[in-house]
Amino acid sequence: MAGTAIHGRLKWQLGTVVELVEETPNTRSIALALCNWHGHRAGQHVDVRLTADDGYQAQRSYSIASAPEDRNVVLTVERLADGEVSPYLVDELRIGDQVEVRGPIGGYFVWEATCERPVLLVAGGSGVVPFRSMLRHHRAAGGAAPIRLLYSARSQSALIYRDELTRMSGYPEIDIRITLTREQPGGWDGYRGRIDRGFIDLVAWPPADRPLVYVCGPTAFVETAADALVTLGHAPDLIRTERFGGTGT
Repeated sequence: MAGTAIHGRLKWQLGTVVELVEETPNTRSIALALCNWHGHRAGQHVDVRLTADDGYQAQRSYSIASAPEDRNVVLTVERLADGEVSPYLVDELRIGDQVEVRGPIGGYFVWEATCERPVLLVAGGSGVVPFRSMLRHHRAAGGAAPIRLLYSARSQSALIYRDELTRMSGYPEIDIRITLTREQPGGWDGYRGRIDRGFIDLVAWPPADRPLVYVCGPTAFVETAADALVTLGHAPDLIRTERFGGTGT
């Protein structure tokens, strides 16, 4: 598969919804069966297009949440109050419905389980979605690289994939550190506050280990985390970022 898919060479196809999972009150995972899907790499995304009865179309990009080894393509979508596409996908879509999809897209923000370099994943809110693909790929392919996820969410109820991440944290090569920025439940013994320079310095791989770093989340979150990483001595050429326009965490 080519490293970067070019939009002009990709064709739209219909995916059939085969499973829906409510991840949080505002977030839903959508499993699609695609007849003409030829595989993807962990970290890639797809375009989704909706067409109204009057012909109006709206299109958005969503990270792929499933591993290359998974049977179906899974998208995890967070509802945006002013969105044109996400409210329909989260609130209206039903099993058996069809959705237009184009992809996979992207060759920069990808990770292969054959890589043995330590991996640091830094996620804000729904920025954790492509990292689920990477973590699942790590497990399915028997990856040997140590991989650490730093995940920031507003509250425990806003944690996407909470149960799955809890299970993954028990695997030898996977280390997951969660911090809650606004609300912590009684008895919470995890981290508190935002992922900033102090947090990264405390729990991330040290720069001397030269980890491959991926940062994903809202624009402000990504800029803050990436700047902190460089300030702490992480090599800029080993930091890959992906951002979106949602709210901060």
